Amino acid sequence: MALFSNEADKNGRPETAAKPQAVSPLSPQRSPAPSAAAEHAPERKDSSACAYLDRSAKVNGKLAFEGAARIDGQVDGEISAGELTIGETAVVTATIAAASVIVAGTVKGEITAKQKLEIRPTARVSGEISAPKLVILEGAIFDGRCSMQPDGAREERDFSLRRKEKNAAQADGHAPSL
Repeated sequence: MALFSNEADKNGRPETAAKPQAVSPLSPQRSPAPSAAAEHAPERKDSSACAYLDRSAKVNGKLAFEGAARIDGQVDGEISAGELTIGETAVVTATIAAASVIVAGTVKGEITAKQKLEIRPTARVSGEISAPKLVILEGAIFDGRCSMQPDGAREERDFSLRRKEKNAAQADGHAPSL
């Protein structure tokens, strides 16, 4: 077999080298056919995610993501991220802390979002949630406690409650318990 030679092949035809085709920047380019692995890979619905755990992933422990992340698998433990998306196939039992959280799967535990928490129609959330902005779409299931105060207001409220307890204890003649 003479790929790069000028010799004739067995059929008597000379082999020709493949000529590169000029491509105009305005003309559409054809991409190669996807591989078999790419055809069977699950489609990521959130293209902005920097980290991705697919539905076959099972993780126990602490996960920390600096940027955006999407989870479609099973996680038990603690999760911290910038923007976190819990996909429809995800089953998460964890303490979650993130700037913003979107839940479309099943979550049991505590979710703290510093900016926004969105619970989509396919979601099942049980536990304690805290976020200054909360969106629960029709069809979503939420069972638990909810706090919608910004972190600063929550800390200020805790401080004022402790001050009231201290003042009440001093009025009764007891030492304050902190």
